[in-house]
Amino acid sequence: MDRRSFLRYRLAGSAVASVFPYELLAGHEKLYTHDRVMLGNTGIELSRMAMGTGTSGYGGSSNQTRKLGIKGVSDLLRAAFDEGINFWDSADQYGSHPHLRAALKKIEREKVVILTKTNSKNFRGIKSDLERFKQELGTDYFDIVLLHAITDPHWNLNMKGAMEALSEAKEEGMIRAHGISCHSLGALETAADEPWVDVDLARYNPGGVSMDADVETVHRVLTRMKNNGKAIIGMKVYGAGRLTHMKDECLEFHTGAGFIDAFTLGIESYDQLKDIQKRLPGASIRA
Repeated sequence: MDRRSFLRYRLAGSAVASVFPYELLAGHEKLYTHDRVMLGNTGIELSRMAMGTGTSGYGGSSNQTRKLGIKGVSDLLRAAFDEGINFWDSADQYGSHPHLRAALKKIEREKVVILTKTNSKNFRGIKSDLERFKQELGTDYFDIVLLHAITDPHWNLNMKGAMEALSEAKEEGMIRAHGISCHSLGALETAADEPWVDVDLARYNPGGVSMDADVETVHRVLTRMKNNGKAIIGMKVYGAGRLTHMKDECLEFHTGAGFIDAFTLGIESYDQLKDIQKRLPGASIRA
């Protein structure tokens, strides 16, 4: 069975575990959450895994901010940093900027890669957001800024102002890379071919859960995106929590895809952090 045949499986729920063809996706060397990888052509080096702060993130809060508070989240981020994970994933929608700011008080800014996202869709909105984000995060630059949860298939035409604002910020050195987080197939298809996109945050897992389309379709689009020179960060690794009964399978599927540079996982506790650190090396070479 080849990879294409594998992708035609209806990989959902418990059926995945019984048919999962490990030999097709198993790597040849163990991968670790703290591995340093290059993010596509951006020149940004970061840990393979990002500490996600937006589980069930909406309305300016998330599981992390609601349950742990500023001290709890900042302590968790610093604990991960001490173990080599220097990539932090945040967003205005999650309300997690103050939590990252607290963690930065004990870590040199240049040693951390910060990704954030904006829901603004025009030039003035982006400019205003970036100034506010700097205050909330306590930094004068961002590593990666993404247009967040975009569904419009014509976003590259309808959001020209937003794109121009981020391009200007990049030219000024305020951000190092810009891109998009897509929440529809049309938006993803556009992102795959749009030259402006440096980085795409893509939903990808073996169950096709909370993805922009079925697994084979998304695989095809992301392969084209990668061939077009864009960096890809994977998300929804465990299918928004619906595939946690098959974590190893999800990790092997994700890391074995061949087009994902790094991935983000919503970590809500130190136990969850230790679980992924222990699990990834074995899952990445499982056969």
